[in-house]
This record gives sequence, C-alpha cells and structure tokens, in this order.
Amino acid sequence: MNKVINTAAVSVLIVFLQACSVPGSTPNSRTNLSDSGVYAADLSSDGQHAVVSQVSGAIAVYSLEDMQLLYTWQHQGDTTNLVDNVRFSPNNQFVVTSDMDAFAIWSMRSGEPIGFWRIDQSTIQDVAVNDNARGVLVARANGAVMFFEPQTQRRLEFLGHGDSKVNAIDLSANGKYALSGGNDYNAYLWSTESGQVMHVFGHSNRVTMVKLDQQARYAFTSDGHDDAQIWDVQTGEAVSQLSFIERQIIFTSADFSDDGKYLLTGSPSKRLMLWDVQTGKELKQWRVAPSDGPAPQSAVVYAVGFKQSQAISIASSGNLAFWNIYDEQ
Repeated sequence: MNKVINTAAVSVLIVFLQACSVPGSTPNSRTNLSDSGVYAADLSSDGQHAVVSQVSGAIAVYSLEDMQLLYTWQHQGDTTNLVDNVRFSPNNQFVVTSDMDAFAIWSMRSGEPIGFWRIDQSTIQDVAVNDNARGVLVARANGAVMFFEPQTQRRLEFLGHGDSKVNAIDLSANGKYALSGGNDYNAYLWSTESGQVMHVFGHSNRVTMVKLDQQARYAFTSDGHDDAQIWDVQTGEAVSQLSFIERQIIFTSADFSDDGKYLLTGSPSKRLMLWDVQTGKELKQWRVAPSDGPAPQSAVVYAVGFKQSQAISIASSGNLAFWNIYDEQ
C-alpha cells in the first residue's frame, strides 16, 4: 500500500532538528594533557594552571602559559591508585586531591605535600580547600560532610543530609561557608563554624552539582534531571533557572566569571555551555573533542574556567581547549 508523506510536517521536523543540533566546534587552541585520558581535573581561578588526575594514576600539574609540566604527584606514594577528585584553592596556592579513602594537600609554590589524611568511615565523594589551606571540606557517601582544619586539627561534621549520599560540595574562599548537595534532593548553604544552615535550596531530584561564586554573590545547584538554578547567597532567593529544551542535562563542572555575569558549565556529552546569570539564558555552546580513536566517542567535561575573553575546558579525553567567548554572539 502506498504511504502518503506529509512533506510540510517533514520540513518542520528537519528545521526543528537542525535548530537543536550543534555543529562541530573549533577551539582557539587545543592541547592534549594525557594520552591515557583524564579521570578528574580542575583549573586555577586565574586560568594559569591545570591539575589532572590521569588514568595511569599520576597527578599532573601544568602551567597554561607555556604548557609546561610543573609537577607529577602520586597520591599514595609509589602505589598506583585512581584519584577521583582534584581541586585548587580559590587563591590558587594549594591543591587538594582525594581517592576513595584518603585526601592530601599540596603546595603549588614548592610542589611538596602539606599533609595526608585517611577517612575511616565512608568513601569520599568530593573535596574542596579554602585559601591558605586552613580548611578542607570532605563529602562522604554516608551523608556526612566533614570540615577539617589541618593546623588546629579541629573538625566539624555536618549531618543535614541524613544518611543520603552527598554528591558535590564547595567551600568559600575564607572557609566560613560550605555548599553541599545530595541524594536527599537538597543543597544546603551552611556555616563551617557552627554547622548552622543558612539556606536550603530544594530540588525535585538528587542534587549532583553545586558551585559557589567566590565573590559571595551566587550559588549554582543542579539535580540529575531538569532543574538547574542560580541563587542569591545573601537572601537565598532564586536569581534564575537555566533554560534548556532537553528533557534533562547533567552537569559535571561549573564556574562563575569574576564579574558575576556568566556561568560556564560542562557536561558528560562533550558540551561546554555559557549562561547569562541573571536570565538563565544559554548564550553559547561548544562541543569538545573526544580522544582519537574509533567513532562514536564521547568526552566528559571535567573542568571549566575563564581567562580574560576565553573559556577553558578539560575533558576526559585529556584535551585542554581555549574558546573565544565573544565570537558570533
């Protein structure tokens, strides 16, 4: 039997699909930081350095001015183990690294370790460190978030998430405030001095990404489905909700620009996205390159950042790329 094709409907569908698609993106520059791939990564807030946890087990620190390798660290001595988390302090003077059961602090000035600590109760999910490494935040799978002061050995445990796994955390530059998000569908902004909750940011699904603006203006929280919000940290009120047409977007990295106008996010689907903080509108989107090899391949964007008029990304493929923010807007 002959089928009648509605050409008008097909035309509309093609236009819709073209509008939703994103063409291949060409960065200003691209450098591979690890042939074996990257397990975790972070960028310094000034865009001068990168730290990557390589699939081979080593932690590598690079200068992005000349793309030179500065340091190679092993998290537990000569033992080869996968480091799940790496994070710069906001002032870029220290790096905290962690595997499932231990964390370490490193000096960017000397390249030497400051200290190494083991966790004996539950696996580590995320870590953060404040300026001068006076405070470290450690999220655990049992729902507890520990704030630890290496110099005084003081520790405070935040139990606001109950026994729900904590997926993501961030720490203010002065170490006085923490942001944590978990499987209880909530993100909490709380005091590391008293453990008191300042604001609760509720979601309809488990919270998988949180990020603090280090100028103490905004917080970003997103769940594993379709709710991604920017909040005013002073009032606790919503500033904007990220606007996207997909049924869901999972974010794996985020960073606010110094002027507070933009939010940059990375995702597991090779996407790097620039957002307007006040409106939640997507301003620009790029696709990072996967590793060389047989197609199809994907790449998780593990780290994002800003450097003057450029966006920076590091993907699981090991590729570091610089992107022009203002072209074609």
